[in-house]
Amino acid sequence: MIVNRKLLLALSLFYFFAANAQPPKRHSSGDVYAMMQKLGVLGTVVYQAAHPDDENTSLISYLANERKYDVFYLSMTRGDGGQNLIGPEIRELLGVIRTQELLAARRIDGGNQRFTRANDFGYSKNPEETFRLWGHDEILGDVIWTWRNVKPDVVINRFSNDSSRPNHGHHTASAILSVEAFDKVDDPRQYPQQLKYTQVWQPKRVFWNTSWWFYGSREAMKEAAKDKNLSSVDVGVYYPVRGLSNTEISAASRSMHKCQGFGVMGSRGEQEEFLELVKGEEPDGTDFMSGINTTWSRIPGGAPIQPLVEALLDQFDPTNPAASVPALLDLKQKITALPDHYYKTRKLKEVDRILEACMGLFLEAVTGDDSGVPGTNLQLSLEAINRSNAPLILKGIEIQPQGLDTVLNVPLRNNQDLSLDWSIRIPDSLSITNPYWLNEEPMVGRYQVDDPQLIGQPETPHQFQVVYHLNLAGEDLDIAKEIMHKHRDPVKAEVYQPFEIIQPAYVNLQEPAVVFPDDHPKEIEVTVKAGTANLTGKVGLQVPAGWLVQPEEQEFSIDLKGGESRFIFTVTPPAQPGVEEVEAYVTTDRGRFARSWRPISYDHIPTQTVTQPSRAKLIRVDAKRIGQNIAYVMGAGDEVPKYLEQLGYHITVLNENQLDHNVLRNFDAAILGIRAYNTVDKLAFQMPELFQYVEQGGTLIVQYNTTSGLKVSDYGPYPLTLSHDRITEEDAVPQFLAPDNPVLNVPNKITQADFEGWVQERGLYFPSQWDAAYTPILRFKDSGDANPTDAALLVAQYGKGYFVYTGLSFFRELPAGVPGAYRLFANLIALGQDIRP
Repeated sequence: MIVNRKLLLALSLFYFFAANAQPPKRHSSGDVYAMMQKLGVLGTVVYQAAHPDDENTSLISYLANERKYDVFYLSMTRGDGGQNLIGPEIRELLGVIRTQELLAARRIDGGNQRFTRANDFGYSKNPEETFRLWGHDEILGDVIWTWRNVKPDVVINRFSNDSSRPNHGHHTASAILSVEAFDKVDDPRQYPQQLKYTQVWQPKRVFWNTSWWFYGSREAMKEAAKDKNLSSVDVGVYYPVRGLSNTEISAASRSMHKCQGFGVMGSRGEQEEFLELVKGEEPDGTDFMSGINTTWSRIPGGAPIQPLVEALLDQFDPTNPAASVPALLDLKQKITALPDHYYKTRKLKEVDRILEACMGLFLEAVTGDDSGVPGTNLQLSLEAINRSNAPLILKGIEIQPQGLDTVLNVPLRNNQDLSLDWSIRIPDSLSITNPYWLNEEPMVGRYQVDDPQLIGQPETPHQFQVVYHLNLAGEDLDIAKEIMHKHRDPVKAEVYQPFEIIQPAYVNLQEPAVVFPDDHPKEIEVTVKAGTANLTGKVGLQVPAGWLVQPEEQEFSIDLKGGESRFIFTVTPPAQPGVEEVEAYVTTDRGRFARSWRPISYDHIPTQTVTQPSRAKLIRVDAKRIGQNIAYVMGAGDEVPKYLEQLGYHITVLNENQLDHNVLRNFDAAILGIRAYNTVDKLAFQMPELFQYVEQGGTLIVQYNTTSGLKVSDYGPYPLTLSHDRITEEDAVPQFLAPDNPVLNVPNKITQADFEGWVQERGLYFPSQWDAAYTPILRFKDSGDANPTDAALLVAQYGKGYFVYTGLSFFRELPAGVPGAYRLFANLIALGQDIRP
């Protein structure tokens, strides 16, 4: 049946799935038609940048949905060094969140996701530092590996490779690597070990996705464009089948970067994106892909396929997609007969997905358990339903990887549901579920990955699945489904989660760092979690020489799978300051286990569990205190309060309605958490109360805030101007500008040694201008910077009290167990308290 394609508008639905994990995809007729259109396009684009949220989702969505290309966003890093607006996770755990946010974004905009092993070690001011820490040759190899695997016709960089432009070093490095890879990716002498798994490749062109922003103004860009070879595309196109503009889709995609606060509003209408040629052949027209064959004729013998795809589209009936099944099967046979080619493999997978969608075929393999231990039994619920008249037979079901197979030969008749319950044994060969890049201890600038075929993959490949062996009109069709956990939530209804392979036992230390301000013992809490029922054994702490633990071990017995038991150990430090490490472990009849578990659960991404060695720092620090009762106002989320409690302070977390000077007068000091000026709405009205508290003798400590989205206009009792200034080198040498100031002397004498062992950076978002009433305490200078910054720590006396503004990264240093950070923070709290009545 031939129908007007405009009828698809009325028959199509477009879904943005927001469940915690992805349920089986339901495809509308409009989706099916778009998938068929893509069958006729053989083109690939790589979009390359440095971090999650660097990508241009409008361009990615346009390339995937309008042009129907295979689009890959290659991000150098997983964003581990950023901040987190939605929770306390930082570093590796934040990288896990941002990885999943990228995958959620790609599910919306239609792109695919890849990474290198580069670790986002924090802001870098130049590509030289970036390459030194990443390992230039290793990450260049990762870029080449990805290009050789996905085989782009064109590569588009988000950033310029011109290192003279002011930019994040990671940004510039991502573009430099693109230019270098272009010259090496087709050379078999470069990274020859990769050719065991893939082949050399050569893109036609590399572009820079430039914009007026990089030139300072639209007028400046127009002037520069006169001398440049620019291509432009209108990414504001409207998709009638979806009822959405491309820029509305891309806004939904970008809004998945929730931990960065990147929710945006959709837009409509024309929107130009500009591409400036950096490397390769000049386009022979205005289109950036001109001269590149993206039809089936690029495959030897493939030219006859193109008219078959066109006929498939012309004859598609949106009221009966299954009517296309015979033509699809014929198309599959003809593609199968073609010689081996990377597009042959891709397109055969696409045909299978279209066949599944045309039949309204629903297949799933779920369990009521959220996890299982290798060697134990698991109850599976399988469902198969063919919602069409296509002649489909379920020949059998296979569990992979163990190859457990059952023969069924059951016809799947139209809309007749087939449900099966199956008890299986979880294979002993399965690895424990964990982000693969966290299985080994990372370097500062790069993750360690043993399996070369995992490099670049966005997440650990699914290893536990059910394969449905089907026969469709005499043709075999195998469809694999990941085994998922499914349950009913009274609010969220049907919820899918990844099924996780776990150890028999895990052991968690409550804190990643334990601070001992003196030689008195402290209690350390340990939690044992059972991966199986009826778990018994012993739990203990392994402490370094000179430290004492009582008792050495404790017995446990946990009846239920998933049950937990908590234990207290008393640890006594030595007299001398130092930083050591403690390991928690359990021993059972199934072995010794010394790994922790950390679930990460947010509604917009699938639940993730990270398991790492169960270790914590033991910090014996000589940190004296003056003052005891501290008020803390949470900002974007940090763990500073609990580490100050470890130092011996009594912390009271106040909400935004309690910021009254009459309440605050009961506290020795008040502290605003990171980004409080950006996230606490009522601070706009309550800053006068805070300043009055200072004026009457209190100490107010404000930690870093970003320059965008500020809720307040008065950042301090005296004028301050915030900026993006930062010190990225964590070992930048401090100069004491006010050596006699109490901040550096009372109650702890601060020396150069207190700035040793800092992690990631010194600080960020320092003020660029400040009133003369502020005393700058420290001066830092990054290598290569022309000028130092004096604004890392500013102190001002206001009335009877003190106001402190600091961009020093205490929110990183305290959890990392940096002794000097504790001593310096104690001095901030002590300001003025030695002279108060």
